[in-house]
This record gives sequence, structure tokens and C-alpha cells, in this order.
Amino acid sequence: MKKLTFGALMILTVTATATSAMAQDAAAGKSSFNKCLACHAIGEGAKNKVGPELNGLDGRHSGTAPDYNYSDANKNSGITWNEAQFKEYIKDPKAKIPGTKMAFAGIKNETEINNLWTYVSQFDKDGKIKQ
Repeated sequence: MKKLTFGALMILTVTATATSAMAQDAAAGKSSFNKCLACHAIGEGAKNKVGPELNGLDGRHSGTAPDYNYSDANKNSGITWNEAQFKEYIKDPKAKIPGTKMAFAGIKNETEINNLWTYVSQFDKDGKIKQ
């Protein structure tokens, strides 16, 4: 019985820790997103700015946000956004998509990139946080 109780406590502890870490990552990612706010919006009611709104980015084909005027380079990149593509892109956008209009030097810090992806990828195409 002691082993069963200990095992249950361990599972609860690991689950609570993982949930807490995920919340911290999203919170840190939201803070990092402040670097993006001048050009991009995300969340309910997000609209295109200098850059496209980023709702539903995970799984979206590059160059397809409605009513945004993308560069040919971005439209023709063949990228479907996912974690790996985003992380490579955000480090150096002009290297990933030569000819992109995105004038951003990039983020080099891996932890910040991970946190930013956690934040951005939580939004569905309607700007609601996925459950």
C-alpha cells in the first residue's frame, strides 16, 4: 500500500511540475512576444499589422494569412509552420527565407525561442487558447 501511495504522489508531483513549467514557459513567451508586437498581433481580435497576425500559426502554410500582402519569397517558401520551422526561422528570418520582408535580426537564445513557441503555438486560428 505504501508503494502505491508513493507512486500516486510521484505522478501527481510530476504532473503538477510539468503543468507549472508549461505555464511559466507560456508566460515567459508572452513577455518575449513583446519584441514582436510592433509588427504582429495574436489572440482574439488580432489583425494584420506590418506583419501578419499569428493565430493558428502551427500547421499554417507560409504566406497564407488572409488579407496580408506577403513577399513572393514568403508565399513561395513551401514552409508549413511547426515547432522546428519556427525555431529555425526566428533565429535568423532572412537566412531561412531569403527575400522576406521581415526586418528582424532574430532571437538567438534557445530558452527564449522555446518559450516564444510555447506562447505562439497555443493560439488556434480564431485566437482562442487551445484546450
